[in-house]
Amino acid sequence: MKLNLLTIMLLGSGLFLTACGGSDNKGGNSSTSTNVNADVNNIQNPVVSTPVAYKFTQDYPPNAAESVVMTYKMQGIKGQETQATALVFTPKTEPPAGGWPIVAWAHGTVGVGDDCAPSRNRLIVEGLLPDVHTQKMIDSFVQAGYVVVAPDYEGLGEPSGRELHPFLNLKSEAYSITDAVVATKSWLGNKASNKWAVVGASQGGHAALGAAQYAARANMDYKGVVAFAPANNLEMIESLSDMAVAQRGLFNQILSYSVLDTLTAYMAAGMKSVYPTEPVYSIVFKSPTDKVAEKAESECILDMANSMSNSMFTYLGKNENLENYPRKNKGYTQHPIVRQFLDKDLPPLQTVVKTPIIIYQGDKDVIVLPRATDALVAQARALTTKIDYRKGPDWDHLTVFKDNVENGQLLVDIKTLLAN
Repeated sequence: MKLNLLTIMLLGSGLFLTACGGSDNKGGNSSTSTNVNADVNNIQNPVVSTPVAYKFTQDYPPNAAESVVMTYKMQGIKGQETQATALVFTPKTEPPAGGWPIVAWAHGTVGVGDDCAPSRNRLIVEGLLPDVHTQKMIDSFVQAGYVVVAPDYEGLGEPSGRELHPFLNLKSEAYSITDAVVATKSWLGNKASNKWAVVGASQGGHAALGAAQYAARANMDYKGVVAFAPANNLEMIESLSDMAVAQRGLFNQILSYSVLDTLTAYMAAGMKSVYPTEPVYSIVFKSPTDKVAEKAESECILDMANSMSNSMFTYLGKNENLENYPRKNKGYTQHPIVRQFLDKDLPPLQTVVKTPIIIYQGDKDVIVLPRATDALVAQARALTTKIDYRKGPDWDHLTVFKDNVENGQLLVDIKTLLAN
């Protein structure tokens, strides 16, 4: 999970925004009725070919019988049938009566280029702050008797290499998940149950909430969602973050801006996937930073952040300050394409969801700000969607997920959802 790298960079920058903390358990929904705004998946033969072994054998979850990459068919962002990829892990235990329930895992931001896809990379991330918790989570699920399917998302790792990932496009992410679940059930047949639930963190938390909204598409027995620090309210986050960063020293400004601008570049790349003929990078970024932003189509998150920071350090070396550094265009969020994305394509929970929702948020999160998630939850509750909202005063963007894997709470949540 490369969101760890983002956390390191932002914590190192000194960017820190907080909101009022505390736990807010107002209960989930007991209903398992399907939700709205989804056409049922009627794709024939959804598994493209026999799944192949995941190549990073050293990262196989110990309790998984199979760790494979599945190529499957899904409905793409423009309504067309396209191909996508997902990791699938099966339990070593014999299927119970009715089959193994399915848990979908929605990953955090890695980039939009095919080489960034989780199925093409190691499950365990080594380095300064290694991530073993995604693997631990998956292993706990298969040990408990659940199949895990982890989609790369539309355009990310897809076989043709011609599509861009529609970054943070809610419906695209949601259909990537629902259609992966359908394909997993098709591949495993009676070994898999119709029951399924979804878990996600960061971008994946956003995707998981999308899957909750569009769960009816799978036409299976959907049970609920657990979302950690789900991406939301990007306009608010950008405004608050930019104001906070401006108060820091030059070095820390560059580290922080490089991360913020990397995420904005991925947002632009996602819009490019929908509007391929539009000059989205120059709509969002000033020249010549728009040319740096174009690298988002191929560079994964750490390399992209380095490209952004290198550009700023070069400017600083020539000008001794960042006062006129050409970052984003003033008022770019008012462009019709950007407004479409921010108002229509991005926001989760814009319709009533009647199935169980659990959201975790840390007060020390500097990437998905707690004020933003507070607003998301308030907006959803105003529509009568019930949310079990769990906040922690000491959780940041990483530990909100890590701690709840380590202490077993996430597994308890999934068992509770799938027991209903």
